[in-house]
Amino acid sequence: MNNEWKQEHLAWHETLELHELVASQSANLAAFKKKLPMVMDPELKALYAETIKTLEHNIRELLKFYPLAPGMARNVSPDMTGFDAANLLGFAKASVRNYANAITETATPQLKETFQKHLLGAIALHTKIFNFMYQHGYYPAYNLEELLAHDVQMANQALNM
Repeated sequence: MNNEWKQEHLAWHETLELHELVASQSANLAAFKKKLPMVMDPELKALYAETIKTLEHNIRELLKFYPLAPGMARNVSPDMTGFDAANLLGFAKASVRNYANAITETATPQLKETFQKHLLGAIALHTKIFNFMYQHGYYPAYNLEELLAHDVQMANQALNM
């Protein structure tokens, strides 16, 4: 039995997962490359270098799937503000997930209430960051073609830093 799929393009849901991974890894790659020269501890510096190498490898492999994404075509030019905003958005997304998870693991009512308050704050922060990115063209959420092209540009820019 042949397990190899013969599809013309990626499915929509996997295209969005691909987008999330490439966007997140590209933003982190740029941040880690900027930070590397400032890391003084040799062991930590080696960990940063290994992480950078791993991210570069992952991004290069993932970019090979972009031509298979539905509607992939357009070209855009992100700048470093896009990377910085993407780092903030990634942090906000992780905060929302972490607080939501912490709430499900908390028995102490006062702590749970504090976590809930922080979760609402994290959601509000995520909204503000998303709105900034959307309004400035760094996250074209309603245009898949432009979103994917933006990913490729950001990934290539991070790889070439």
